[in-house]
Amino acid sequence: MRNATRVTVSTFGALAGLAGIEHGVGEVLQGNVAPDGVIILSWPESELFRILAGEPAMTIVPNLLVTGILAILVSLTFFVWATTFVQRRNGGLALILLSVVMLLVGGGFGPPLLGIIVGVAATRINAPLAWWRAHLTSGSRRLLVNLWSWSFVAGVIAWLLLLPGTILLDFFFGVNNPYLVVPVLTLSAFGLLLLTLFTGFAYDIQRQTNLHRAASMSG
Repeated sequence: MRNATRVTVSTFGALAGLAGIEHGVGEVLQGNVAPDGVIILSWPESELFRILAGEPAMTIVPNLLVTGILAILVSLTFFVWATTFVQRRNGGLALILLSVVMLLVGGGFGPPLLGIIVGVAATRINAPLAWWRAHLTSGSRRLLVNLWSWSFVAGVIAWLLLLPGTILLDFFFGVNNPYLVVPVLTLSAFGLLLLTLFTGFAYDIQRQTNLHRAASMSG
């Protein structure tokens, strides 16, 4: 059985990294100009991003070109770490720190928040999960194990519907209802992510149990 927590962290971490890169591209295209303040828009003049209000972000760097370059580099580092090195010692802490830097250099608000969540979850990769083991009954564990793959797929779909889905729906079909973005897609995306992490813990508990049982039988 695969490690569900690592699969979840790597997949959603990759989405966070790509979204941060996209923010950076928009800032780079604005050129060598100073922002009006700490709060900026990554795509202020783009019709494609009007459904997302130009994609707000923040920066402590007084130059949009430099902000965008930093956002791309930090987000790319986040992407690589989440997909390749997250299982290492302090891998989750590294994701959390990269998320904070991403927030400060124009990586948006959603991607760093997503990054912090998956970073916290990454600290539980290969952990014994003793608290969860003690509080989950065998019946509820079986239910959650069976639910993990479904919630994982639904969560990925929800995040892709949020970005780039909302942009494509607006551009091709004229679906530009702002209530679709925040109350529906955003809450669904974060809710399904938390459900996927919760069910993933149950999945990994079952995986650990099976490994221990196999080791006992072979011994």
